[in-house]
Amino acid sequence: MKFVISREALIKPLQLVAGVVERRQTLPVLSNILLVAEDDQLSMTGTDLEVELVGRVTLDEPAESGSVTVPARKLMDICKSLPEAARIEMSLSGQKMKITAGRSHFSLSTLPAAEFPNVEDSPETMELAMVQHQLRTLIDKTGFSMAQQDVRYYLNGMLLEVSDNQLRSVSTDGHRLATSVTEVSGPEGLEHQIIVPRKGILELARLLQNGEAELRLVVGANHIRAHVGDFTFTSKLVDGKFPDYQRVIPRGGNKIILADRTELRQVLSRIAILSNEKYRGVRLSLSDGYLQVMANNPEQEEAEETLAVDYTGDSLEIGFNVNYLLDVLSILNSDVVRLTLADSNSSALVEGFDEAGSLYVVMPMRM
Repeated sequence: MKFVISREALIKPLQLVAGVVERRQTLPVLSNILLVAEDDQLSMTGTDLEVELVGRVTLDEPAESGSVTVPARKLMDICKSLPEAARIEMSLSGQKMKITAGRSHFSLSTLPAAEFPNVEDSPETMELAMVQHQLRTLIDKTGFSMAQQDVRYYLNGMLLEVSDNQLRSVSTDGHRLATSVTEVSGPEGLEHQIIVPRKGILELARLLQNGEAELRLVVGANHIRAHVGDFTFTSKLVDGKFPDYQRVIPRGGNKIILADRTELRQVLSRIAILSNEKYRGVRLSLSDGYLQVMANNPEQEEAEETLAVDYTGDSLEIGFNVNYLLDVLSILNSDVVRLTLADSNSSALVEGFDEAGSLYVVMPMRM
């Protein structure tokens, strides 16, 4: 096995593939990436048994065919350390991968390609086509609400729901919920739900561009596969039932507040400085034309600020985790934000005023 490649062509796909590999592994081969050279193609595969990413690069000249696995981090660090215009020659000599670039020489240990695991295939249940930025936007709009290490394992990921040629993403950590929707092309009348694990969502987001390039999603019984340019991404699915998110979305709130998004975000950020560091609570006090934001902490420190809002109606006082509100305000694009409230014990519905398709629910907290 022997091939020559420019550092420029190798570095980006190598970084993406190596990103899937976990630092601490029970199986030594899982710390490695699989290299397969054939004709003028080099393919690189990284996996942690839950997520797999295959990247393909066209070589400048035909390679001596072969396959082997090499340590992912070490190979990446070597390539990053080389000069930008370097041409890298890699050749397998016995159990070692020799790497040469100019006057730099490296020798990496290897493990046989036969030891490298494959993510198991399962029968295909549906296929969707869309533009990359559509899925990237869905993930960006809702990913921040995914739980991280919840015992309710089905919350440690994102629900993707297909219905009526629409793809909806939903995530919740039990304290807040985010959902967004986009149009897709697929078979008529298709309805399907899957839960993609947190790591799968984060790695897929790294892969997606904001441009108009095509993306093909293939869903099987226990995996999802995305064909993105020269990459093939595969993730196992979470086997569980996602909560009925429709029941969580508050209906019939009669207190509607319109506020300047940037101004509200700045006020919340300032008041948050003196909130309780553990619970991050702020109190919102609503009256005709004004919203007062208050916080205090165990050191008896207090912060308070009032901003003008578009609201007429009964006064109301309600508490929230300020980080949850700031996360939503950071992700919205609309200049004006709409908050819909019912009473001090009901969740808030947060939307961009002229931003259709995305909804955010934040549960109140007792102050």
